[in-house]
Amino acid sequence: MRTTLLVGNWKMNKTASEAVSFVRELLRTLPMSPAVEVVIAPPFTALQSVATALGPTSRIGLGAQNLHWEQQGAFTGEISGPMLRDLGCTYVILGHSERRTLFGERDEDIRKKVRAALMNELRPILCVGESLAEREADRTEAIVTGQVTAGLAALTAQELSTLTIAYEPVWAIGTGHAATPEQAVAVHRAIRTCIATTWNRETAEGLRILYGGSVTPQNAESFLSESDIDGALVGGACLKTESFATIALAAQKKRTH
Repeated sequence: MRTTLLVGNWKMNKTASEAVSFVRELLRTLPMSPAVEVVIAPPFTALQSVATALGPTSRIGLGAQNLHWEQQGAFTGEISGPMLRDLGCTYVILGHSERRTLFGERDEDIRKKVRAALMNELRPILCVGESLAEREADRTEAIVTGQVTAGLAALTAQELSTLTIAYEPVWAIGTGHAATPEQAVAVHRAIRTCIATTWNRETAEGLRILYGGSVTPQNAESFLSESDIDGALVGGACLKTESFATIALAAQKKRTH
């Protein structure tokens, strides 16, 4: 059985000092279970502070929100894989729709970032998803599987074993309008079929696929109760300890049934 993964993407929120206070409260309130893996992804400026606040034995993992594909060099404002590893990161979110739409990241850029993450022993979380116009044009499966195959091109099945895919319909991110569980499941199944066809079925069955896009304490259980959904990439609801803890409880409940 695939271990449920719950990832909190803080986006551009919380200063380093705010992050420390938040993490201390989170450690007190967040229910932990071996059946659910929890990762938080603060902004770059708070990674060091959060790593220290979590401590070396914390069961909450540390993730980053992006990286550059080069190891070092003249790339002002960018962050490399070795820098993230040195700070204690184990995961990195790549290809988020906000990076694609606001900052012009292309599939080719994201593919290079995925490879750089793997090179530095970081576990990539590849985000894919369609716009509202693409869904209304009945192009959801083509868009999403196209992003999957382009972002993972030339990777081996072994390399895919440490990777996670997050399906985040662009029209649901930050809008308060989540996909229905049925819509999410249909896309998750299409992604798994795509992996099975391009690589092999064993790789597809082992790959975790998360849902993201207006996940809240109110709807988390409806998504996480689906066997095809292996966890959640949470945005706004992860910025308050109580709501994130409620989602974690829903994730635990998934594995007790």
